[in-house]
Amino acid sequence: MASVFGLLEAREKRVREEIARLQQEAQRVQAALGEAERELQRLVDARVTVTEVLAGPPSMVTEPTGSAVTGSTVPPAGDGYGGDSPRAGLPRILSVPESEAGREGKRCRQLAVGLGLEAIPAKVEGLRSKAKRLVERGWALQVRPGVFIALAVPAV
Repeated sequence: MASVFGLLEAREKRVREEIARLQQEAQRVQAALGEAERELQRLVDARVTVTEVLAGPPSMVTEPTGSAVTGSTVPPAGDGYGGDSPRAGLPRILSVPESEAGREGKRCRQLAVGLGLEAIPAKVEGLRSKAKRLVERGWALQVRPGVFIALAVPAV
């Protein structure tokens, strides 16, 4: 039979280990709490800054012009497109389907080759995304899935 003191010492050791484990867990929780509080402060600061900027004089806030789709760099067909625009590569993309495709259109892999790009998946998928944006904005037409033709090439 174990002595009472031996049992008490064993139990005391288990309780001390549990306390040490809980203290370590509390430190991890405290660190996570501190990070969450810092993130909250950054968000509050950002909201305050945006509110101050938007409340400033109208000359400081520029409103977007035209009817461009949010996040799109492709203007709607018919907008005054100029060669000095940041979208100056647009006629180049559209000229491939117009000059070489005829009514059948061009696949994105053929567009890549026509533009002098490598026909690797990354380049082809990038062109597919751009071609779809051109379709959305009225510059091109998707004849069938993955096949595009230009409706109008903007003057450069």
